Amino acid sequence: MERVPYALIACALALAGMLPGPVGDAPADAGAGSEPLAGRTVVIDPGHQLGNARHASRINRTVWIGNGRRQCNTTGTATDGGFPEATFAWRVARRMEHRLEALGARVIMTRDSNSQGAWGPCVDERGRRGNRAHADLKISIHGDGSYARGAHGFHVIYAADRGLTQDTFRRSHALALDTRAAMQHAGFRRATYIAGGDGLDVRSDLGTLNLSQMATVMVECGNMRDAGDAGRMRSSRGEARYAGALVRAARHYLTQHDRTEAAG
Repeated sequence: MERVPYALIACALALAGMLPGPVGDAPADAGAGSEPLAGRTVVIDPGHQLGNARHASRINRTVWIGNGRRQCNTTGTATDGGFPEATFAWRVARRMEHRLEALGARVIMTRDSNSQGAWGPCVDERGRRGNRAHADLKISIHGDGSYARGAHGFHVIYAADRGLTQDTFRRSHALALDTRAAMQHAGFRRATYIAGGDGLDVRSDLGTLNLSQMATVMVECGNMRDAGDAGRMRSSRGEARYAGALVRAARHYLTQHDRTEAAG
């Protein structure tokens, strides 16, 4: 039997969906053997656990978030058709994990499953995840659930320049700008329902941001109550686009802003 070159086999499998991720899911600018993020550590926080709703007493207890107390976790939202935010965030996170590891980065996930039988972790634990490992950045992945008429688009949240996050504010702001740019580059539109219309939001009431000792952003990738956003967020192609944009943001931050600040 005539041997078929491996490259042709791999291409055929990718087109058939038998290899991890869709065609084009690997970083387009990463050459063979290229590891531009070697030695860097990235924390990925895939939002809410799928089983949170089954553990109401656990997720409703309050935890310290650095400047007060807040609910441990929530159930997250879903599309009108019932596709859960937890599953969207998990799928995007796993795609990111594979791509970042291919670029040489060490990846720390704040949860290791997407299960109806599991819950948490609480926002304080998610906030501290990666601190001991001296991680370089953290990206928290979410979908919004606004019922505002016509509300759609993404926005990037980062912590205020005060209190616990004063030391990390400049880094988080730089990561937020990189994330917004990467999302726009991927064709996503800024949220129509966030004040200012610039796709950015500063908050001081989120433990995931407050307790992180690194550049950290929370990305509301779209409004799951909007038909257009929901369609993208529940599709394989959409997941790949979101993951690609967030990996691009992390890579740009780590190879540009982060090293520039360290040198300064």
